[in-house]
Amino acid sequence: MSKDENYKFQNSILKKLDGLLGGMLAEASSEEDFTGKAGKSMVLRLPSCGSKRVGLIGLGKTASSPASFQRLGEAVAAAAKTAQANSVAIVLASSEGLSNESKLSTASAIASGTVLGIYEDSRYKSEPRKPKLNSVDIIGLGTGPELEKKLKYAENVSSAIIFGRELVNSPANVLTPAALAAEASNIASLYSDVLSANILSAEQCKELKMGSYLGVAAASANPPHFIHLCYKPSSGPIKTKLALVGKGLTFDSGGYNIKTGAGCSIDIMKTDMGGSAAVLGAAKALGQIKPPGVEVHFIVASCENMISGTGMRPGDIITASNGKTIEVNNTDAEGRLTLADALVYACKQGVDKIVDLATLTGACIVALGPSIAGVFTPSDDLAKEVFEASEVSGEKFWRMPLEESYWESMKSGVADMVNTGGRQGGAITAALFLKQFVDEKVQWMHIDLAGPVWNDKKRVATGFGIATLVEW
Repeated sequence: MSKDENYKFQNSILKKLDGLLGGMLAEASSEEDFTGKAGKSMVLRLPSCGSKRVGLIGLGKTASSPASFQRLGEAVAAAAKTAQANSVAIVLASSEGLSNESKLSTASAIASGTVLGIYEDSRYKSEPRKPKLNSVDIIGLGTGPELEKKLKYAENVSSAIIFGRELVNSPANVLTPAALAAEASNIASLYSDVLSANILSAEQCKELKMGSYLGVAAASANPPHFIHLCYKPSSGPIKTKLALVGKGLTFDSGGYNIKTGAGCSIDIMKTDMGGSAAVLGAAKALGQIKPPGVEVHFIVASCENMISGTGMRPGDIITASNGKTIEVNNTDAEGRLTLADALVYACKQGVDKIVDLATLTGACIVALGPSIAGVFTPSDDLAKEVFEASEVSGEKFWRMPLEESYWESMKSGVADMVNTGGRQGGAITAALFLKQFVDEKVQWMHIDLAGPVWNDKKRVATGFGIATLVEW
């Protein structure tokens, strides 16, 4: 944005553009004090220059990450919505320093941001508004089969993120455990060449002795559904086996420890299946992308946590499918009880690595805020893999300690463990609880995405986790 002594742009692209506009762009940017800071934008209406509007969108001084360019795409989408534009062209003022690989990833990130930014979930509105944007031209970042491949990947991941958002946005009277299972089965049928589905009933879960999961489900009129999808490539050897386990509480009242008071967020407890949305969104994307050499199990122990005469009470002792007993000292710490049996089941699939994702604790939101997920794992290698994937996806994760000494607060006088410790370190003790249900030979990671799964300002889901899982 720097200008010479005559207030003309020094950047060649801006200089050329401003020459065609009679200096209007430089003049307006000075008047509006537009310096190109990240998140700032300026749009001019130009009635007779071929385009109806020309806009400048700030990227800051050091924009290099995919997340920066995804935010550019989102800003373009916002401007297009405001202007009700049918077509948009995007050019970087400084792209000459980018390598060919950087150009591919930059174009892909811009495309993803624009697709996700233009999308609005209006399924439940009486007068849904459809976006008018039909085409986006990304200029100066190349053409050809490599770029087409990258854009196709971005399209598949963006489609999966939108699917995940719609799952989380769906209210609990629509997205019951049965409906979530039906969505999973539908994914498997759409990509039946690589995906298969197995949905277990409550009776089948009882035979597998999933007392921890079934204890949570006991109060609801909507029966539980245990979801297991499996991805296998249509040809070639399997080099590694993975499991993605997602918390699938389609509604969480808290049970007898009912959610009350300010900040309890009972009104958005439809989001308590955000982990399962990430897992099923990843399944959808992998069904389209079809990566070779990897087998992936997608596992969700779906149910509701409600209140009734058949419900689990504080003080009850339940037994998980690995034989460990749990004294329930808080019925609102139910997600970990469902995940316990899901993790035991995942280990029995003979997998090498497990990543579980859950909207598990408010404590993690207190620690990391609304946009960063907490990561807990004893495996440095697995942490490195997933964090490298997040560098590409642009999603934010932070590794948290698994402090074993905190397990003392989880001891029970009458059972193997209680399901909650004290208020201090609540996200850590929750992760330590889950660790009791994972085979020591399996690399395991727990991701607490209670914060970033929901955009509280816009009151909509984000689809968080999907892009990172697919990249991994």
